[in-house]
Amino acid sequence: MIKTEKVLHLRSCKGRSVRVVREHYLRESVPCNSCLCEAQCHNEGKLLSQSATHYVIPDWKVVQDYLEILEFPELRGIVFMQTACQAVQHQKGRRQYNKLRNLLRDARHECVMFFNEFQMYSYVPREQGESLEKWQTRCIYYATVWYYNHLAGLMPVVMVTEDAEAIQKYGSETDGVFVVSFKSYLENFWPDLEAVHELYESIVQSRKERENEIQEKNGKEYLEHQPLEILEAGIKSGRYIQGILNVNKHRSQLEAFVRIQGLPNKRSELETDILICGTKARNRAIEGDVVAVELLSRNEWKGRASILCENESEEKTNEEIETEPMPTGKIVGIIQRNWRDYVVTFPPKEDIQSQGKNVRKILVTPWDYRIPKIRISTQQAESLQNFRIIVRIDSWDSTSLYPNGHFVKVLGRAGDLETEIAAILVENGISIAPFSEAQLREIPVNTPENPWKVDAEEQGRRVDLRNTHLVFSIDPKDCEDVDDALSVRKLANENLELGVHIADVTHFVKLNSYTDLEARSRATTCYLADRRYDMLPAILSADRCSLLGGADRYAISVLWELDKTNYEVLKVWFGRTIIRSTYKIFYEAAQALLDGDRNVVDIPELKGLEEKEKCRRLNDLIWAVEKLTEIARRTRTKRSLEGGLELEGIEIRVQLDEKKNISDLVPKQPLEVHETVAECMIMANHWVAKKITENLPHQGLLRCHPPPRQESFAALVECAKAKRFKIDTRSNKALADSLDMAEDPDDPLVNKVLRSMATQAMSNALYFSTGSCSEDLFYHYGLALDKYTHFTSPIRRYADIVVHRLLMAALLKDKKLEPENPLLSQKDLEELCHHINKKNRAAQRVQKQSVELFQCMYFKDKDSTSDERCVADGIIYSIRANGVLVYVPKYGIKAAAFLKNKEGLVITAQPDGSCEWKPGSLRRLRDKIISTTAGGESITFSLFEHVTVRISEYSSRSHPDSIKLDIINNQPRTKTGTEPTQGTSHTSKTDLVRDVIRSAEEAQLAQKHAKRTLIRDEDREYCQTQGNSLYSLLEEIKEMALQDVSVG
Repeated sequence: MIKTEKVLHLRSCKGRSVRVVREHYLRESVPCNSCLCEAQCHNEGKLLSQSATHYVIPDWKVVQDYLEILEFPELRGIVFMQTACQAVQHQKGRRQYNKLRNLLRDARHECVMFFNEFQMYSYVPREQGESLEKWQTRCIYYATVWYYNHLAGLMPVVMVTEDAEAIQKYGSETDGVFVVSFKSYLENFWPDLEAVHELYESIVQSRKERENEIQEKNGKEYLEHQPLEILEAGIKSGRYIQGILNVNKHRSQLEAFVRIQGLPNKRSELETDILICGTKARNRAIEGDVVAVELLSRNEWKGRASILCENESEEKTNEEIETEPMPTGKIVGIIQRNWRDYVVTFPPKEDIQSQGKNVRKILVTPWDYRIPKIRISTQQAESLQNFRIIVRIDSWDSTSLYPNGHFVKVLGRAGDLETEIAAILVENGISIAPFSEAQLREIPVNTPENPWKVDAEEQGRRVDLRNTHLVFSIDPKDCEDVDDALSVRKLANENLELGVHIADVTHFVKLNSYTDLEARSRATTCYLADRRYDMLPAILSADRCSLLGGADRYAISVLWELDKTNYEVLKVWFGRTIIRSTYKIFYEAAQALLDGDRNVVDIPELKGLEEKEKCRRLNDLIWAVEKLTEIARRTRTKRSLEGGLELEGIEIRVQLDEKKNISDLVPKQPLEVHETVAECMIMANHWVAKKITENLPHQGLLRCHPPPRQESFAALVECAKAKRFKIDTRSNKALADSLDMAEDPDDPLVNKVLRSMATQAMSNALYFSTGSCSEDLFYHYGLALDKYTHFTSPIRRYADIVVHRLLMAALLKDKKLEPENPLLSQKDLEELCHHINKKNRAAQRVQKQSVELFQCMYFKDKDSTSDERCVADGIIYSIRANGVLVYVPKYGIKAAAFLKNKEGLVITAQPDGSCEWKPGSLRRLRDKIISTTAGGESITFSLFEHVTVRISEYSSRSHPDSIKLDIINNQPRTKTGTEPTQGTSHTSKTDLVRDVIRSAEEAQLAQKHAKRTLIRDEDREYCQTQGNSLYSLLEEIKEMALQDVSVG
């Protein structure tokens, strides 16, 4: 090994240029990652196969400019040199570098990385006066020659470069090593890959036009961005503020906000977002960019608009009303771009023809309202009129009104279900590529000829619960990926033992295996309204790991011994087990058992039994379900007393017929058994979090839920005043109590709407590394728990896989043993948490957007003027300057209803309540809006007022379709016999829980002094901080995927 020094000019995460001198070690042996190696390199992981006709090594410039071409799986045998990878990292930024890293990790792509700068005989130092670009090309060429000789000439090697001088100099220097241009390489080696050639031409054309535009156009449309060094200094001094740009999709041309990252130094008044008015002030920033903002003077501050917009082309009108002024600014620079793939549509044919027959530059309209039009060069605009395509942005210069980009590929015909689903996935960065053969080869075989069975050696390392515990799962119908199962039994000392058993995915998914790397990349199973995209291959998610009824399975279990009278935790045990689930029960069947219905038919394991045996087993099962529910009520009550929240989420089940057509949209009805299962999972997650932080205080992965910003509650507080309710938002306990008191005995929907608004005000729960923040930030606001993580769904969440490994490491530490694999460093764990958080948010958006797509499809083929299914009852929950926002509980729809149309007519009502349009004006007050006609007739629409609405689908050529509501009667919709009622027989169960909570609170107040010591003991034992009830319905039920798989 030889030690040298290397001078690097790096860019910090904030864009600052830093000169770094590092020790540089050269070694004789560096893995080459090729199957043809005869030098006995220590090769691990992905290897280049010997079946390739040649190996190709791209120059640094080719990797920078044409990485998306190198991503094509048909291009095999690619060797990325370390020099080229570092050039991408330092010159193209984190996003491009992460794409390259993901490509190298992907088992579906035959490409590897060679650390040429660490290999003693392939590394060449930079000469004095040599430019960085020339040295990088020379370094890669000499590494290419070494690689060819290292393989003893067994495989031709092609170096592709855009440097004409390098081609001339090195082209014929070494036999067996070919140096050619990238264009020549594609034409000669891959002449039949039309998509590759089209993409290459698109990228080249885009780059040429950008260069020409800069030369031809001297006038600037926007101010130049400040250099990164100046931005960094300005942020440090307080002149500029760093944040993430969020564009208002309903007013994308006029309104955007910058959410501050952290607290801006010394600007205590800036605890709110910063308003950015208009595209000039936005200064070429795009949704999601990390930007630097300069605040305007206070007299230039503006308020956000309160008028409803029907479409994005509407300009600001004189009658538009603004709210109170808020901090307003302008963007002076971009710290980090957030460019990605964009789904777009070409303009109508007449718009293209009006520009001239030979025009190649076309402005395409993105699917996402928040993204500006993008200029691309193509000759396919007319032939792809009715198709959605994917483009990428290359640049946005100060001389151009619009960003420049290039065509990538065709997605499909607009309006087709598969195309619209694909558009949603692309827009949210969700990969649905099939699992590779390399990943599938890692999974144990399970066939009728060779069935999987418990390994005898593995059985000796686990606790066998198959003959001692009644284990069963409670899941949605048609659920295949069963993560969790439950057990409860009476011990010899009359205490109870509660068990939560979770699929031991980590037994099959080894750290850094191909399957593990793919699961880490996906991070979560993605649920759509009609399908799901798994994080793990189906043979694991639906078979080997799934806790199916009657099958032997490996599990990781948490077992608590509970006091027989008050269910307090006396002992807890964690460990690897073998279980056999006796029953796989649906939620509806479990609820029927809980309600005393013994004639449940949806328990297949009981069919065919003799009546006596069936009765015995049914009694055991009913006892277990009832006992679980009693325990769950007690633990939920305890959390509720500490401030746990019961909020309201809107979940819609899309019912499909045999032909996959939409037959109905049904709001999901909550069952108490949902809460029972959720509470057991919350308890397991909490205790696992305690164990990990106890033994690994700085290396744990937990989940926190930060308290919401008080400004987020403004709409909720104002809305509640309309019913004379006071909402106290000072703490989770105060909020929970306020929501419990905000009950209208005449209209249960009022409380439902208020809880839904409270849900909207919540901040996002996040995964984090315990070594990255202080313990007081671990708190979970919604659940009122001091420590919380995700442990119970490893089949569908990668975070849970990480937590399983951490739990096993923590248990080994108790035995003073080292873990099988080294734990992630704090930096790596922070990066992983950031990645998982990002993927989780994307999956949640995909689920929401897919439901909205199916809602639109349901109404698309219906005549809204005659079809009764298009008429429904709605409740007004927000007042705007020109309309109201309405919630339609029958379909779970929230949308705008205009009280003033484009012609300037306002809505008025006949004596029977039916509505029509007449000339007039609107007057908005705090909790109502008054519509007055020119003839003096007036009608008032107030908050929480019920109206009858007509639902129709609004089709857009370029954007996603949307729901349109029209108020057709100012009276509530009369329910028909076919409409579901809002309440169910299980509402009484929730009322029972609330009664228990109130009784507990009263008892606590009455015996405050007598119980003070006991309460402290309980807190110490259960390790809670401060907790009202079922926040699980909002987030934790969803994230534990306790909903029907068919609806995501």
